[in-house]
Amino acid sequence: MASLERNSPEFNVTRSYLDWLTQIPWGKYTEDELNIQNASQVLNNDHYGLDDVKSQILEFIAVGKLKGFVGGKILCLIGPPGVGKTSIAKSIASSLNRKFYRFSVGGLTDMAEIKGHRRTYIGAMPGKPVQCLKTLGYSNPLILIDEIDKLGKGYQGDPASALLELLDPNQNTSFVDHYLDVPVDFSHVLFVCTANDEGSIPGPLRDRMDIIRLSGYDIPEKVSIASRYLVPKTFLEAGLKNMENVKAEITEECLELIVKNYCRESGVRSLEKQIAKIARKIAFKAVGDLEIDKSNDSPIDRTYEYIVTPENLESFLGKPKYPQEALYDSGEGGMPPGVVMGLAWNPLGGSPVFIEAAATPTVKTEAAGGVNVVTGQLGNVMKESVNIAYTFARKLVTTRFPENDFFQRSHIHIHVPEGAVEKDGPSAGVAMATALTSLALNTPVRSKLAMTGELSLTGKVMPVGGIKEKILAARRSGADTIILPAANQRDFDELPKYVKES
Repeated sequence: MASLERNSPEFNVTRSYLDWLTQIPWGKYTEDELNIQNASQVLNNDHYGLDDVKSQILEFIAVGKLKGFVGGKILCLIGPPGVGKTSIAKSIASSLNRKFYRFSVGGLTDMAEIKGHRRTYIGAMPGKPVQCLKTLGYSNPLILIDEIDKLGKGYQGDPASALLELLDPNQNTSFVDHYLDVPVDFSHVLFVCTANDEGSIPGPLRDRMDIIRLSGYDIPEKVSIASRYLVPKTFLEAGLKNMENVKAEITEECLELIVKNYCRESGVRSLEKQIAKIARKIAFKAVGDLEIDKSNDSPIDRTYEYIVTPENLESFLGKPKYPQEALYDSGEGGMPPGVVMGLAWNPLGGSPVFIEAAATPTVKTEAAGGVNVVTGQLGNVMKESVNIAYTFARKLVTTRFPENDFFQRSHIHIHVPEGAVEKDGPSAGVAMATALTSLALNTPVRSKLAMTGELSLTGKVMPVGGIKEKILAARRSGADTIILPAANQRDFDELPKYVKES
């Protein structure tokens, strides 16, 4: 430095480089608090339910206690939006007494965000991991890498490949940032990643992670979360807790109605927004009433009560977003022949999918055969499921009911409602075959019945994924009976007791 001219570019570049080198916390660590009871208490205070997720985290901490430190593992929390992936990572950091740092890689296309820039560039900086160590001042924080399933790839390099060195326990003991150009030890850092869709995570990255799956919340869980966490938090943020003469409350029945009629997604983010909307309207009414009494010089010695009940809920939130439990009324009449409720999984959780089959008679000059029309924006896999289901259903009907000539004299149209939404996957095979059989026999499927499963050409039912999400979706839609592949018995046995009993 002494030999460089102060006004020269090299002076500023060299000084900035030496500043970074001296501000990295080399060998400075926080002391881990490896206490299972304390970690369990922190997780239970911050989150309701998620028992299987909590047990996996506590097992991870227990192993760390026997080893003497927690590190060398990369956890990946996969689940729909709003189920608490980011907050769980914060709770893990709190229970371990570690510093917490979060950065998102959603849409990231520049490899330099991970590995840093070369020092020859103007405005060069180290990558996000090294910036984290400098910001926190310790070499063993918990780093949350958010939205890792949405990594981009551009002409500036492949960030997923850059993350391989950082997230591989066998390599991150000497992670080399392009800016620092010296090895940095990241082996004591606990990495936690979040994603919505496991299939979108690059394969080499996925192999280096311990996957922890978070399913959506059911109605009783959402109501408990709202009453225990969301309502007190939202009312405090709205200032209702600080007003001595104001009493605001949302009844349990009203919370259940909000969940059923306004917030049917897997997470609780939308539920929190609806509660915040109620809190704002209550705050508006309370301030208005107080100002009126104050302008009339009336003594404010009474308590203003604002109780939200099922009777006055619409005055706060408007008309229900989901006024019906299902597309088809399960009461009088039930579902018509040819209609079956299937179950689908997507990165946002589970959802019911109705399969509709209809037939028109052929004219004498036409020959019947196959499914003539398929609508509903179905992907290639679902279109193949339509053909497999048709072949199986036609074979079943002609074998069991030889006198039935339905398939010989009918054009068949299969439709999956919500045509603006693209749909694909193998799970609808059983539902499609059931819909075609129901149509051929002119016999409706019983109401409140849902089903899922992949069908082979010979009638074998193969297992499918997302069982818990699909069952929760069926419960939200009012189904009381679900048909699952026998090979998914293990997934069913792992469900919470109250879900299975319902």
